[in-house]
Amino acid sequence: MTIEWRYTVEQDLGILSVSGYLGPDAVHRFTGAVGWVVGRGSGPVIVDLTGLRGWSAEGQVAITEAARRLADAGRGLELAAIPADGSLVPGGDCTPIPVHADLAGALAAHSTRQGEPSEGRHEWRTTGRPTGDDAGE
Repeated sequence: MTIEWRYTVEQDLGILSVSGYLGPDAVHRFTGAVGWVVGRGSGPVIVDLTGLRGWSAEGQVAITEAARRLADAGRGLELAAIPADGSLVPGGDCTPIPVHADLAGALAAHSTRQGEPSEGRHEWRTTGRPTGDDAGE
């Protein structure tokens, strides 16, 4: 079983929505999605896990590695709607990862921090036809 992902950039905020099961078989695809994210946008990234059915220990490690990778690029990572079957326990050397109850809460937290108008919306996804000006994977 693998994951599907969609990445949206809106108001200098990236939203990486992940669905499926983030297990050992899906880590490579998730890592590729994070690579896509690093190359696009400049602000913080919310990983929306609303559609995630669960994750393995390897999936959790992939999340913490994504946080490190984004931090190295000068960007933060936040989580929205972590799976009910477990919580993320990053290593002591990991960048702090804010966790929001849901995507609406994560977006609300950022709407109070940002006053700039949006430069537009762009979206990439694993399946289907992308929207916006750029084509996706």
